[in-house]
Amino acid sequence: MFVHNVFFWLKDKENEESRKALAAGLETLKAIESIVSVYIGTPASTRRPVIDASYDFAEIMIFDDEAGHDVYQVHPLHKKFVEDCAHLWEKVVIYDVEA
Repeated sequence: MFVHNVFFWLKDKENEESRKALAAGLETLKAIESIVSVYIGTPASTRRPVIDASYDFAEIMIFDDEAGHDVYQVHPLHKKFVEDCAHLWEKVVIYDVEA
């Protein structure tokens, strides 16, 4: 299994339209066929020194393998998401995990 964890920090954290636009853009990625499961959300309310809750949105995607992830990376829907939404974020951090 290949797990693709992506964390987004918005440029304008208080702008509700930016939040809605990024959330809507993330939802479009669910249609990519190589994704087995996808979870999209915001930081949980848990607060401990070891938890980084500074991000605004996260997407966790599960693929069968790295090849499925590679299909996702070049998929037209992923490219469109980046084109349409990249102006909304100031930072993206990705953690890929083989499980």
